[in-house]
Amino acid sequence: MNKLELLRIFCTAAELGNFKDTARLLAVSPQAVTRAVQQLERLTGEVLFHRNTRQVKLTTFGAELLQQARPQLEALNALLRPSQQQAEHASGLVRLTAPSAFRSVLMPLLLKFQQRYPLIRLDIRLSDQHSAVVTEQIDLGLRIGSMRDLSFVAVPVGQMPMYLVASPAYLAQAGLPQTLEDLASHRFTGMLDQASNRPWPFYFAGSGQWQPPQIQLQANDAFAERDAVLAGVGISQLPLFMLADALSAGQLVRLLPQLEPTPWPISLYRPQRGPVPLRVRLLFDYLQRQLRAMPLLQAT
Repeated sequence: MNKLELLRIFCTAAELGNFKDTARLLAVSPQAVTRAVQQLERLTGEVLFHRNTRQVKLTTFGAELLQQARPQLEALNALLRPSQQQAEHASGLVRLTAPSAFRSVLMPLLLKFQQRYPLIRLDIRLSDQHSAVVTEQIDLGLRIGSMRDLSFVAVPVGQMPMYLVASPAYLAQAGLPQTLEDLASHRFTGMLDQASNRPWPFYFAGSGQWQPPQIQLQANDAFAERDAVLAGVGISQLPLFMLADALSAGQLVRLLPQLEPTPWPISLYRPQRGPVPLRVRLLFDYLQRQLRAMPLLQAT
């Protein structure tokens, strides 16, 4: 394995903090990730990760190497991008799929991209169900959680913390839950899983999935659910990037932070390997840079 590939695997593992997730994202085996890290450790003469059965954590040297390697890889990617003159004349259609909750994150970015490259047409599919990428001829996608299809080319672009929240008005009427057991007597808003026609469960650290006993309002749109929790309908679990403004304004209260699950990885992916049309590469590189620069998607 060449040194560039070793650094690419190392940086991805460092950002995700998990070798198995790294293997899924890069479409290699977990053993290949382990071997790459071990080979890089032999080359540097330093231990890069503290490892145990549950997680990996960067050593001091590993953190320093990541800080140096990441801009080098980004500079190389920039070198291999098409010239500005070529890019300005790029044209054609790009189909993009993403969860509907990302609408407020993605749309400003995509509109700026459209202004910069007016000859590129965008077909945006926002859905909380996984798209049939072959049938729908999807070029790019955003995925929350682990990548299931190892044939995809995927890169990590952030993390999605999930917060349990309620409005001050609701808590004044129903009381402030202090434990997981306290939640049983509360009302909730829910997000409909259209594949099963059931509400999505909540997730908590150490206890896995938890099904709210009383769904007061259920919707198939994350923004409708957020509107409901802001109105005091009940307690909800939603991504931090949808809640940050309301939390800062005191419109929502964060509940049981000690029980929050590990933030879910967010990946940008291409279903096809091999040669990539210029229009697709331009959008892929643009979204990768922009999403990685968003503080709310890097929060833990």
